[in-house]
Amino acid sequence: MKNLLICSLLMLRLSALAQPIYPTSRKSAQEDVYFGKTIPDPYRWLEDDNSEETANWVKSQNALTESYLSAIPFRKKIRDRLNTISNYEKFSAPFKKGKYYFYFNNSGMQNQSVLYFREGLEGEPKIAIDPNTFTSDGTQALGSIEVSRDGKYIAYQVSAAGSDWQEIRILELPSCKPLPEIIKWVKFSGISFKGNGFYYSRYNEPPKGSELSGKNEFHRIYYHVLNTDPKKDELIYEDGEHPLRNFGAFATEDEKFLVISGTESTSGNSLMFKELGKAGATWKKITDKFENDFDVIDNDDNALYLRTNYNAPNYEIISIDTEMPSLENRKIIIGQAQDPLQSAQVAGNQFLCTYLVDVQNKILRYSRKGALLGEISLPGIGMADAISSEKKSTEVFFSFSNWTTPLSVYRYDTEKNSSSLYRATKVSFDPSAYETKQVFYPSLDGTKIPMFIIAKKGVVQNGKNPCLLYGYGGFNISVTPTFSALRMVFLENGGIYAVANIRGGGEYGENWHKAGTIFNKQNVFNDFIAAAEYLFKEKYTTREYLAIHGRSNGGLLIGAVITQRPDLCRVALPGVGVLDMLRYHKFTIGWAWATDYGTSEDEKQFTNLLKYSPLQNVRDNSYPATMVITADHDDRVVPAHSFKFTATLQEHQKCKFPVLARIETKAGHGAGKPLSKVIEEWTDIWSFTMYELGMKPYE
Repeated sequence: MKNLLICSLLMLRLSALAQPIYPTSRKSAQEDVYFGKTIPDPYRWLEDDNSEETANWVKSQNALTESYLSAIPFRKKIRDRLNTISNYEKFSAPFKKGKYYFYFNNSGMQNQSVLYFREGLEGEPKIAIDPNTFTSDGTQALGSIEVSRDGKYIAYQVSAAGSDWQEIRILELPSCKPLPEIIKWVKFSGISFKGNGFYYSRYNEPPKGSELSGKNEFHRIYYHVLNTDPKKDELIYEDGEHPLRNFGAFATEDEKFLVISGTESTSGNSLMFKELGKAGATWKKITDKFENDFDVIDNDDNALYLRTNYNAPNYEIISIDTEMPSLENRKIIIGQAQDPLQSAQVAGNQFLCTYLVDVQNKILRYSRKGALLGEISLPGIGMADAISSEKKSTEVFFSFSNWTTPLSVYRYDTEKNSSSLYRATKVSFDPSAYETKQVFYPSLDGTKIPMFIIAKKGVVQNGKNPCLLYGYGGFNISVTPTFSALRMVFLENGGIYAVANIRGGGEYGENWHKAGTIFNKQNVFNDFIAAAEYLFKEKYTTREYLAIHGRSNGGLLIGAVITQRPDLCRVALPGVGVLDMLRYHKFTIGWAWATDYGTSEDEKQFTNLLKYSPLQNVRDNSYPATMVITADHDDRVVPAHSFKFTATLQEHQKCKFPVLARIETKAGHGAGKPLSKVIEEWTDIWSFTMYELGMKPYE
């Protein structure tokens, strides 16, 4: 009753867009029995992404959404402003291979950034790869690239329409002549050059019709020799007994060792290696368990250096003797600190260690023996990303940005311990008009949670500010201060952008991550709800002016929050979300997420999942104005999650707030999305959000 009253009162301040008439979503009698408990799944038919019925449902939902959004009077102004504000030159930090420097550049409104190379820092820039020429609409994207150590070849991955499936193609430099071979059905693969070829990972070709939803099984490592038919590629490693393990291989910089890392999920890996070029060499095991993370950083002769959280939840650097490679014989080179070690690179024969200190970066330099040499001075509070270096070179490049500072690239000299600005971004608005505060608020169990609050300087805390609260909370992923011009459209119209660094992420190391997994997953939702309550208490906003947003695992977060607390906010934006927690593991790579979620195949875990799974917890209620966002080629979190959740939420919505689905075509989970589609999506997100919050932008 309280929710219905809130809904009625808030509708009075909105302009009179008609309540949507939802398309009919057929209900079936589908039921599943889990450990004696019957669970209905009436919209199971929407899991079939190849059926005509599903295609017609998608068309009707998109037509409804477009009809609703097109009636918003300022939608065109939002689009125009996003186009203007996005039109600035973008670039990456350069990296060096052989005699060439490589970097990405976007002149402003190009759908995809272009890879350039030049001989020396002052050499003439030449285009190596222009993804904008792949297709006319920019929906084929460049994935990861790898340049051979001598700078003569580039192997690069290309994805179509946002799918995780990739093709590997190869260019010869400096002519940029393509080699004839194309390697298909590559997924979740790195590329590592060695000799006259490279290592990579792929699956067998999937059955017709199952490419975007079938379970991914039997990942294999191959070696490809340049200028040969991929059908003749040498199989390096496979595990026929464990179909749900993924494997990646890379050769050390001196090409002495080949290292293979295996995973069963998104955290923890096995590790083994073989000495290349040594007759009769066999695989040596460092660990065959999947309980901890091991990243190989470098090697010296017979020592492998690893970053790991083995007995060190905040990570440390250890060395492994390749003659006696057990973990019991490891040597701690740089012990774990109070703050998590986010990454480590080698430059000038030093370790450059990037730490995360209250969700902001600090970089310390250490000798090969672990002696602290000093700190790299950063230009402010923020994130130092894309650190590029070579083992024997004293030259290092890194990019720096934060919530209100556009990306700049710095050049650092390890010998002189000095940094200089290499390149700065120029934008058409004044970032200095905005400020960022970091606060710490108590969650339900008293745990202090950090949150960033970004707004115009001098914002008045009167409870009437429109606010968007963002969160993720999973898979050891930290939500760190990064700049986006797209966000400025909301900020310059008086909005507040808040980011809650909730448990489940990696902001404070592995313990912080584990505090938001499986039976602790409710902590994630509690942390986010507490963030909203803090914003209310401090009068930054109130629930009638609050929108909440998250993507992927963050889409699960939003779905769980609105089903547990439908009165918490006015607008909900679950994007490409994991929303059916009982069946997520049955599609593509979903099985790998079990270490964060658990699965419905275990009775205790099933009971836990059922408590918060958004799809199964929708009831007749008054839910916020909701726009469910997904894409037809999302083969990471298949769109069936969003389809079924939308149909269920529309069925049970008991007030006039709209429940819409925005289903992007020729797009996937998000990576590689062309700028034109990004602007279209954020035009609709901001139009919907600002309209439902009662804002009148650019008046």
